[in-house]
Amino acid sequence: MAPKSKEKSKTSTSQPPPAIEDLFTSLNNHIQGSEFEEAVKVADKVLSIAPTDEDAIRCKVVALIKDDKIDDYLIKDVKINGALSVINSFQKLPIDLGFHKAYCLYRLNKLDEALVCLKGLERDSETLLLESQILYRLGKADACVDVCQKLSKSEIESLEINLVAALITAGKASQVPKALEGLKIKPTSTYDLAYNTACSLIENNNYADAEQLLLTAKRIGQETLTEDDCSDEYIETELAPISVQLAYVQQVLGQTQESTSSYIDIIKRNLADEPSLAVAVNNLVASKGSKDISDGLRKFDRLKEKDSQNFQLSQELDAKLSQKNKEAIYANRVLLLLHANKMDQARELCAALPAMFPESVIPTLLQAAVLVRENKAAKAEELLGQCAEKFPEKSKLVLLARAQIAASASHPHVAAESLSKIPDIQHLPATVATIVALKERAGDNDGAAAVLDSAIKWWSNSMTESNKLSVLMPEAAAFKLRHGQEEEASRLYEEIVKNHNSTDALVGLVTTLARVNVEKAETYEKQLKPLPGLKAVDVDNLEKTSGAKPIEGGAASSSQEEVKKEKAKRKRKRKPKYPKGFDPANPGPPPDPERWLPRRERSSYRPKRKDKRAAQIRGSQGAVTKDKQEAAPSTSKSNQAASSKANAAAPSSKASKKKSRR
Repeated sequence: MAPKSKEKSKTSTSQPPPAIEDLFTSLNNHIQGSEFEEAVKVADKVLSIAPTDEDAIRCKVVALIKDDKIDDYLIKDVKINGALSVINSFQKLPIDLGFHKAYCLYRLNKLDEALVCLKGLERDSETLLLESQILYRLGKADACVDVCQKLSKSEIESLEINLVAALITAGKASQVPKALEGLKIKPTSTYDLAYNTACSLIENNNYADAEQLLLTAKRIGQETLTEDDCSDEYIETELAPISVQLAYVQQVLGQTQESTSSYIDIIKRNLADEPSLAVAVNNLVASKGSKDISDGLRKFDRLKEKDSQNFQLSQELDAKLSQKNKEAIYANRVLLLLHANKMDQARELCAALPAMFPESVIPTLLQAAVLVRENKAAKAEELLGQCAEKFPEKSKLVLLARAQIAASASHPHVAAESLSKIPDIQHLPATVATIVALKERAGDNDGAAAVLDSAIKWWSNSMTESNKLSVLMPEAAAFKLRHGQEEEASRLYEEIVKNHNSTDALVGLVTTLARVNVEKAETYEKQLKPLPGLKAVDVDNLEKTSGAKPIEGGAASSSQEEVKKEKAKRKRKRKPKYPKGFDPANPGPPPDPERWLPRRERSSYRPKRKDKRAAQIRGSQGAVTKDKQEAAPSTSKSNQAASSKANAAAPSSKASKKKSRR
């Protein structure tokens, strides 16, 4: 049978492309329905027909941004351009995509580049709002506040939330109520605003009101999101920052058990809100301190980049957490490593921190802590001194740490110098006393006196209500008197008596003047009130006497004996406790006095008689017995083992001989 001929395949007629109007209609429908992936595909179809169409390009860029595809991504190992790459590919076209590019850079945490990109754009409300967010992320809170205040007249939704957050970051939390009054907005209008306002109360140390406002924010958020038909998981994630902040307030208020259980619950639920999870982990580790160090390190490991061998926060946390929060996490990680004696890891992490936080002194303090653990106190002092010179406005904490390290390392001159460089506290009585004690320990008595004089002069010129001269001048006078400066001491005491009318100072003045000017001392002595009961005492005759001397065997000794007798009478005689069944009237024979000695050392000990027959030789003359062969010394280990076995079996052979004789 002849084979059938193959049918020719029918060639499909090429269909004409859809009209561009239909594509734009489809594109609009996809964007309205939040179908951004399909919108990108339709935009590509439009661009295949009209490659320079501005509307299609803008729709594609916006759809990619809405779909969170800012950077390039892979689909089946194929690289797909993200929004930023698409923007860069159309740079040659006369299309202004500068705002979109700045937003993409902001989302990728390239904040400096984003700020530069905004400079050439028109200063409208959208541009200013994005600029305020970039400045907030960069930690430039003052500039962020200025931009938000410029936007206060424009009707931008949620502007007050950004303004309150910026004021808190700028250290102006006390201005939040006034700012909200200016905007005519109540703190409880939204749960986000209530949360930020509660954070301002925390900054002002008003924790009780902050706790109540956080509870209100949580309730408002629950009601609002439930009305919007949000899922329970979404509501829990959205309100996670409020829960973490509420746990922190409970921790500060001393409700340790409640805060700890809240932190553990948030961590166990493993919420999608990674920044809140990171703050909960950090606060829980900080509340435990040096307890359970290994568990704390494991919890911190959940926050780091998965592919990184060293500790480095994940990209999402690095982009969303504030500089303050990131610094706290890294600092607590270093402290845990120090507690765990993992010095290499602590040193390596400390070396990377100055580049991460160039405007902070915390990395330097952590490096100094590592040096102190390595017994390099002098190097730590040098490092802290350089940091204090580099950041003079933040030097207080650094100089206090330097003084503490120097005092512990027996470097009193360095400690005194560090405290003297802190203008805020150098004239306070506690600081003055510490510096004087350190200078005395270093042998610099003149320097200590100069510190006291400087403090007295400062408080004399001070117009404050709480003047500390009444505290400093007596101590200065006592110091000068202790070091032989009687005239200076008397001058200070005299000034205290005139200005403060102090009885103790008058006593000190009389005592001091008695060494320098007796007549003047007698003049001031008349101002002292007479002590009761001293009128009948003749002071002149008392001074002429040689003083009281103890008499041996006199009234003093007899009185002591009487006291001893009284004490002896007071002692009660207790009946002795006897063993059960013992009759003290018939005690029986006395116990053997040698009962505690070993038997061989007792007088009644008799050693056992040796068996002389065991040494008799039997057999023919000149024969050697088997026992003698076994007892002969051996040189090899095998012979020693054999001899030990033979010795162990010897008694049984002797017993058999005795039986045979019977």
